[in-house]
Amino acid sequence: HLGIDKFMVMGFCIGGPLIWNLLKRAPNRVIAAVLAQPSGWRPEMPTLSYDTNMAGWGPDFVKRHPEVTMATVDKFLTKMYRNNPDFVITVTRDFVKSCQTPVLILPDDIPAHPYKVAMEAAMLAPKAEVSMFPWKEPKERIPLAVRQIHSFLRRTGRWRPSWSLVVGRW
Repeated sequence: HLGIDKFMVMGFCIGGPLIWNLLKRAPNRVIAAVLAQPSGWRPEMPTLSYDTNMAGWGPDFVKRHPEVTMATVDKFLTKMYRNNPDFVITVTRDFVKSCQTPVLILPDDIPAHPYKVAMEAAMLAPKAEVSMFPWKEPKERIPLAVRQIHSFLRRTGRWRPSWSLVVGRW
């Protein structure tokens, strides 16, 4: 246990569904959340996340962790992506509608990060904000997106610029 009572969280890709799950499981601990290019389920590509992870992430993970088998990876990915897949993967639309935590969503629009799902979540969540889109291209827009993240965290989560905020490369 790290002894952290309340926190802000930022996640990219599968970090989006992870954050929604955190908001469901620890609603009084998460002060604010930023979901960048969040993953989501696409009914027109229902096996995309499972297939992509079984072909890419799974074999790489097993190489690095020989105690884990592909059968275990299959079981994990089946539970995650095939058992009742929908929307943001980890929570229902009703949960998102009831979520009172401020969230900032930076949408993307590639197969694994459906714009439609990100925008639906932004429209449903009562304390959601959304960035401009696209925010990664042209590259000159990234500093504006980072400023929006800083502003959101300062306003909603009492974040201070002296705290570390790591922003990855795209």
